[in-house]
Amino acid sequence: MTNEDILQIFFQECEEALGVAEQGLIDCREGNADDETVNSIFRSVHSIKGGAGAFGFTAMQAFTHKFETVLSFVREGILPLSEGLNNLMLRAFDLLADHCAAARGDGNVPDDAVVSAELEAQAVAAETGTAPVEDAAQESADADAFDIDLDFDLDSLIGTIGSDGDAAAEPSDAETSATEWLVDIKPLAGSLKNGSEPLLLVREVALLGGRCVSVNTDRVPPLAEFDADETYLIWRFSVPASVDEAQIREIFDFVGDDVEIRVLAPASPVAAVAPAPVVQQVEAASVVEAPPVVEAPAAIPVAAVPSAPAKTGMANPSAAAEGNRKVANAAGQTIRVDLAKLDRLIDTVGELVIAQAMMAQRLADLGMSGVDELGMLDQLTRELQDSAMSIRAQPIGSVFSRVPRIVRELETETGKRVRVEVSGEGTELDKTVVERLGEPLTHLIRNAVDHGLETPEVREAAGKPAEGVLRVSAEHRSGRILISIADDGAGINRERVLSKAIEKGLVAADAQLTNEEIDNLIFAPGFSTAATVSNISGRGVGMDVVRQNVKDLGGRISIQSTPGKGSIFTLALPLTLAISDGMIVSVGDQTLVVPLTHVVESLRPTEDDLRPMGNGRHMLNVRGTFLPIIPVATQLNAQGACTKPEESVLIVVETESAGSAVLQVDNILDQRQFVIKSLESNYKPVPCVAGATILGDGKVALILDVDMLVGTVIGSATALRLVA
Repeated sequence: MTNEDILQIFFQECEEALGVAEQGLIDCREGNADDETVNSIFRSVHSIKGGAGAFGFTAMQAFTHKFETVLSFVREGILPLSEGLNNLMLRAFDLLADHCAAARGDGNVPDDAVVSAELEAQAVAAETGTAPVEDAAQESADADAFDIDLDFDLDSLIGTIGSDGDAAAEPSDAETSATEWLVDIKPLAGSLKNGSEPLLLVREVALLGGRCVSVNTDRVPPLAEFDADETYLIWRFSVPASVDEAQIREIFDFVGDDVEIRVLAPASPVAAVAPAPVVQQVEAASVVEAPPVVEAPAAIPVAAVPSAPAKTGMANPSAAAEGNRKVANAAGQTIRVDLAKLDRLIDTVGELVIAQAMMAQRLADLGMSGVDELGMLDQLTRELQDSAMSIRAQPIGSVFSRVPRIVRELETETGKRVRVEVSGEGTELDKTVVERLGEPLTHLIRNAVDHGLETPEVREAAGKPAEGVLRVSAEHRSGRILISIADDGAGINRERVLSKAIEKGLVAADAQLTNEEIDNLIFAPGFSTAATVSNISGRGVGMDVVRQNVKDLGGRISIQSTPGKGSIFTLALPLTLAISDGMIVSVGDQTLVVPLTHVVESLRPTEDDLRPMGNGRHMLNVRGTFLPIIPVATQLNAQGACTKPEESVLIVVETESAGSAVLQVDNILDQRQFVIKSLESNYKPVPCVAGATILGDGKVALILDVDMLVGTVIGSATALRLVA
C-alpha cells in the first residue's frame, strides 16, 4: 500500500470521526450528553489529531490539539457544559471540518485564530480555576500557536540530567519519589520536518499532572551550528502514580520514530534501568485508540523496566494476547474496496440477470420452463444481485450529517433560531444516489430556513415558539426511499408566488391554477420570491436545480404546504439506479416494462366495473373509487393494440404527484428483474419513457415513466412540471 493510499484512508476515517464528533456535539447542545458521548467526541478529535501529525498537517494538528485540550477538561468534569461552551465547540468542529477539507485539497486552510484563542482561554480557565476573560481570548489570538506555558523555571532545570545525552540512570530525590512515574521525552533529529511538535507532547504530559523535573541541554550545538528546524532538548517529567500507564503512552501513539520516550514505573528499582533504550511493542489498548488509517508504529522505544503489575496495564501477558486477538478479529470484520471494482461487479451481475432471462426464455420456447434447476438459478441470481447491491448500499446519514452545520451557518446569516430533528439516518440506499443527494438536499434546507421559517419576533407574534423546527427524515416505502424536509414555518404564500409567476410571464394573468399547481411554480427556472439577492437566495437557480437533480436520479418530488403551519418537501427516489423489478406487458406491437414500485394490482374488468366518460374514455370502479383508465397504446402510438377495456388487462398504478390511475395493456407476459439502461445517453429522451432494458429474447423493451404518463393524460400540470 502506497503513502497515497494510506492518506486516502486517513481522509475517509476523518469523515467518519467528524460524523461521530458532530452528533456528539449536537447531543451536548441539546442536553442529551453523557460521559460516553463526551468520550466519543474526544476520541474522534484525538484520532484526527494523531493522523494530522503523522501526515504533516501541522495547522490541523495544532488546532485539533487545542480543541482536544478543552474536551479533556470537559471529560474530566473541570469545564461544565454550558450554552457558550457548546457553541464554541461547534464552531471549533466546523473549523476542524474545514481543516480536513483543506488537507484534501478542497479549499484553503481556514483562519482559526479567533476560535483558537477562545479555546486557549477556556483551557487556561480550567487550569487556573477561573472564568475565561473575554479580552484574553482576543489577546491570545495574536500569540504563536505553539507558545505553551509549562509554568516552570527552565534555567533552574537545565543540566540536571546526565551529560551523556540521555536521562540520568539515577534521578535524585528532588526529581521524583517512589510514588510517581518518570517520563523521559527525547525528540529525534528531523522530527520537526516530519510534522511533529514535541512541545505539544510535553503539554499533554503536563495536563496529566506531570511536573517537569529536569531538562537536558547537552545536545544544543554552538550558535554557528544551530538549526532552528531541529530539536535538542531532552525532557524529564514526573507523573502522579494515580495516572494509568496507558494514558501516558496514549499521548505518543502517533509520533512514530520521531520521538524517543521511556517510562519508568513507580517504585521501580532504579538500578534496573538499562543505560540504553530497547524496543517494546505498543500495547493493544493503544492500537485500539489509534485510527486505523494511520498505521500505528510497530514499536515505541522505551526502557525495559520491571514494574508493578497493578499499574502497567500489561501485567497479564495472556490478557494482552487476548486483547490483540480481539483487535485482529474486529479489524477483519470490514474491508475497504475500490469503488470501481464494485461498479464492475454490479455491471457483471446486471449482465448475469440478462443472461438468466435469456436462458429462461429459450427454455420456455423449448417447452422446458418448469425445469427445477431454472428456478434454482433464478433464486441464486436474485440473491447474488441483492448481495451485490447491499455492498454498495450506504446509510443516508452521511448526507444528513451535513444538515446541522448548514443550519448553523444559516442561523448566523438570517438571525433565525432553528432546531434540527433528524430521523431515519440509518436508511440505506445505493452509494451513487447518496453521493448525488447532497446538492438538492442543501438547496431544500436553505429554502426551508430562508423562505419557510419566520424570524423569532414574527413567530412569537403568531403564537409560535421563537425557535423554528426543521425535520429531516428518510424511510423505505414500496421499494423506494422517501426523504422529507419539513418545517413549521409560514408555508407557501400562494398569492405572492402566483403574482411573481405572472410578473415573470410563467403563467397567463387569467390562469386558474389549483393550490398544488401554484406550489409547484417554485420549481420553474429563474423563479424566486426573494425581495433582494443574498448569499442564501434570490437568484432563482435553486429549486429548479433540485427538480432536475431528482429527475436525473429517477425520482420525484412533491410539496405539501399549509399556510401558517409549514411545508413538507418529499423526495421519492429509487434504492438503486442499476437493477429493479418490473412487470413485462404487451401493448400492440410493443413490449413494455412497468416498474413494480408503481403497481398496486392488476385485473380483467367486467362491464359493470366500467363507467364511460365520453370521448371514448372510461373510469374503473376499484372498490368504490373511480379511477381514470389510460390506454397506453394511445400515448405511445403502438399499433394493433386492443381498444376495449373489458377485453384488456388493467393495471392499477400509484404515482407520487398525480394520484392513482389505471393503465390499459393487452397482456401481462412476465414479472422479473430488469437492468436499467439510459435511453438519453444511448439515443434521446422519449416522452413517457424512463429508460430501456434487454429482455430474455434479446429484444429491447421500453420502461414506462408512469408519473409522466399519468400526469400527461389526466392533464396534471403538477406532474408535468415535476418530471419534464
